[in-house]
Amino acid sequence: MDHVTSTQNAPLAFLKGHGTENDFVIVPDPDNAVSLDAADVARLCDRRAGIGGDGLLHVVRSAAHPEAKDQAGDAEWFMDYRNADGSVAEMCGNGIRVFARYLEHAGHVAAGEVAVATRSGVKRIHLDKDGSVTVAMGRAVLPEESATVTVDGRSWPARNVNMGNPHAVAFVDSLDHAGELREEPPYEPASVYPDGVNIEFVVDRGPRHVAMRVHERGAAETRSCGTGACAVAVAAARRDGVDPAETGTPVTYTVDVLGGSLTITEHPDGRVDMTGPAVIVAEGVVDPSWLGARA
Repeated sequence: MDHVTSTQNAPLAFLKGHGTENDFVIVPDPDNAVSLDAADVARLCDRRAGIGGDGLLHVVRSAAHPEAKDQAGDAEWFMDYRNADGSVAEMCGNGIRVFARYLEHAGHVAAGEVAVATRSGVKRIHLDKDGSVTVAMGRAVLPEESATVTVDGRSWPARNVNMGNPHAVAFVDSLDHAGELREEPPYEPASVYPDGVNIEFVVDRGPRHVAMRVHERGAAETRSCGTGACAVAVAAARRDGVDPAETGTPVTYTVDVLGGSLTITEHPDGRVDMTGPAVIVAEGVVDPSWLGARA
């Protein structure tokens, strides 16, 4: 892929937003005219030398992006999501709430129902007038293969949950047991997650109320992870002997993250809904000569 400055000399427009303090650089690009390589994304997401973010939301019309053209009939907009290190990711739960908030902010959509294309399919979103955003996150997949996660000599079995991206959910006695989470905690066997994994450490706070810390692929520890909160809620329900497919009744968990709280509901048909805030905090332009510079 060409570097951004080889295809564009004008300043690059951006916004900054967050969902429960999981923060993102937003790059509006309806016609997919801006080529952002992994190094560009990493520079933009750098917290000391760039704008700073846990990831980047590249906002593109589905019809203009080769990975989303087949979804254009169902969703006008595609969330081309990148991790902070520039790697491509399938889905981001907090990111898609911020993505939808941006579409409203820019006048592309109104409050109410919105469809957004992602690499893990079309997601249905409801923008509530009170400022919260509910995302239909799809169905959780619970593979039989599992892994063991180890931190500072302690090990825990981790429930394997896929929410369009992979998660390993470990229930611990204290969130301090997760350690510093600057590096990915080791897990084995590695073959369970050939493309890497998001690792959640979870403690109980009360009935159907848990708290978590997370190490995200390509971003280290983040203040929140939406797909991770969904994975945690589903794993907690199964641990607690609750399966809505069997009871016929939805189950809701509150999941506290470092940046706030998310409400996760799993329905009898397997659908998982996530509700939480999404905020746009700033917008501006990036000097292309800075972005093009290489250290």
